[in-house]
Amino acid sequence: MSKNINVALIGNPNTGKSSVFNHLTGLNQKTGNYPGITVEKKQGICRLPRGVKARILDLPGTYSLNASSLDENVVVELLLNKNDKDFPDVAVVVSDVENLKRNLLLFTQIKDLNIPTILVINMSDRMRRKGISIDTHKMEQLLHTKVALVSARKNEGIDVVKEHIAAYKTLSAQACLDVKQIDQDYFESLERTFSNQSLYKLWLVITQDVNFAKVERKRMEAENADHMRTPSFLKRLQQKETIKRYQFINNVLKECYNKDSSKATDLRGKLDRVLTHKVWGFVIFFVVLLSIFQALYDWSSVPMNFIDASFVQLSDWAKTSIPSWMAPNLIAEGIIPGLGGIVIFVPQIAMLFLFISILEETGYMSRVVFIMDRVMRRFGLSGKSVIPLISGTACAIPAIMATRNIENWKERLVTILVTPFTTCSARLPVYLILISLIIPDERILGANLQGLVLMIFYLLGFGMALLAALVLHKILPQNQTSYFVIEMPNYRIPLLKNVLLTIIEKTKSFVLEAGKVILAISILLWVLASNGPGETFKNAPQEVSKSVSISDANYDQKLSAYKLEHSYLGIIGKGIEPAIRPLGYDWKIGIAIVSSFAAREVFVGTLATIYNVGEDKEETIKERMAAETYADGSPVFTLASGLSLMVFYAFAMQCMSTLAIVRKETNSWRWPAIQLFTMTVIAYVCALVTFQYFSL
Repeated sequence: MSKNINVALIGNPNTGKSSVFNHLTGLNQKTGNYPGITVEKKQGICRLPRGVKARILDLPGTYSLNASSLDENVVVELLLNKNDKDFPDVAVVVSDVENLKRNLLLFTQIKDLNIPTILVINMSDRMRRKGISIDTHKMEQLLHTKVALVSARKNEGIDVVKEHIAAYKTLSAQACLDVKQIDQDYFESLERTFSNQSLYKLWLVITQDVNFAKVERKRMEAENADHMRTPSFLKRLQQKETIKRYQFINNVLKECYNKDSSKATDLRGKLDRVLTHKVWGFVIFFVVLLSIFQALYDWSSVPMNFIDASFVQLSDWAKTSIPSWMAPNLIAEGIIPGLGGIVIFVPQIAMLFLFISILEETGYMSRVVFIMDRVMRRFGLSGKSVIPLISGTACAIPAIMATRNIENWKERLVTILVTPFTTCSARLPVYLILISLIIPDERILGANLQGLVLMIFYLLGFGMALLAALVLHKILPQNQTSYFVIEMPNYRIPLLKNVLLTIIEKTKSFVLEAGKVILAISILLWVLASNGPGETFKNAPQEVSKSVSISDANYDQKLSAYKLEHSYLGIIGKGIEPAIRPLGYDWKIGIAIVSSFAAREVFVGTLATIYNVGEDKEETIKERMAAETYADGSPVFTLASGLSLMVFYAFAMQCMSTLAIVRKETNSWRWPAIQLFTMTVIAYVCALVTFQYFSL
């Protein structure tokens, strides 16, 4: 009969925990070459030798058990609470072969909690190139544990890790550090008072500000207040603990770890001097961004045109081939156009994730975070805020969750509130369709004009995020000063598997999440657009024939337009049109804006559904939008209205899922309500100014 055990995968940020997790479980969790990928517990199942089945928990990266942020608290709370269902039977500490000294600090702390602990030294494939040699047998003796050399990149050593996990009961419980060495009198007094408790666990309970520790601390205060010393006293003891541990680690590494510095190259240093330069660093980053947005337009036009034409043909086929009992009009005019309005942008979205993945994998993203810290500080943000802001170009939800590694609450709150301003992948379809309508496909100094406009709107969103952060920094009460520390990972050649995995997972997530919402909204919109109240809608043919004869070539088009305008959807649209007409929008655009509050990308799908209701012409959504006119014959989508729409979507919240995650992360409806109201007002005012200015 198989046994089930809990295994906690723990380590410093950027040591390759998630890659080891993927190899152990067979899951495809996101990995990256910059800190902050894992911001919550993730789990998977691993089958081990001797019939053992392990539940592997991939925990957020932490440098020590002296937690200073929410993601580090997740680790400490779990390791201090034996009653937690996820409490590990064995801990696997993943370290980096080049930063072993720093990584071992966390290892010694976990081992001293009397938890069976295994040391995994990752990136062993770099040892020869870096001139590193490790006597693992000697290290096992000195650390009283099992050590596994692993290369997650090459899938080497994973079987050894599984063997060690399966045999976890044979691991020594001997501590690395006698905690009494920190302060003999204090810890002996603590031991006398709580004689049946783990001394080091008591020490962590006293010093850590985590949920579980708060409960334990109250009990300890009631029993003996003498051990709850002043914060400054406890901080001094923490510093002494760190010194003692590094003395132990130095002695261990002196005997079993050797690095021949003559074999190391200074390529990383040379690249860093250029990529993090106070001037050239920003120039290079600007060129990288420009290249990305140029490629989005230049490389994706062929697959996009193919997808667009394919959905038009599919819609036409549905009208003529699907049996009447399957509601062919609903499928042809509602569902297919709605979904097609999103699928057409898959090539560009996939390319965006391709470039983001490459930037992460190579290690360049951490350099961007480093140079942007200088900018962030001026706006009251932490350098760590750059990670959520950049991650927000994919999706605001995981980006907001990534703020958990920001220690300062004020900086974290500000980052949460401004991150939705950054241009996420959901806005991309809106920008792409509108830019293709109002911006000519021309080149300026070799650069695609449409790509330049797209980059400008990305920078506009980032600029508004900084401006909003500055305002919030001035308004919100001051908090403690924080310091920015980030690890610079080594430069690496991107793994094709990781890049493809990121593209597939992110694109699939985008299409499926958007598809579910669009499918529901498309059906609802088609029903509302195909039916109307009273005799006006029913007598549409007679009303239209009064002005246009049935034999007229424009009769069908006039009939469709009349029925749509007098349908339930048309009545709703006409009701909100006075509020949006000053922005340059008609009632159809108004319907798309309202429906896209569920998710921004619904905008294009909604228009595709509305413009296809009752139409028989084989036109793409872009062609229908370009042909849309007001009663006087003037086009609906002009430079002024198009820019106004893009500005509105650049600043409006319009994402219920983001509001939900803000509620979760701030533990209050107050902040998401303020966020929704403020961003909507900003979007409306800026869109109004834009339309009025470009209409002059």
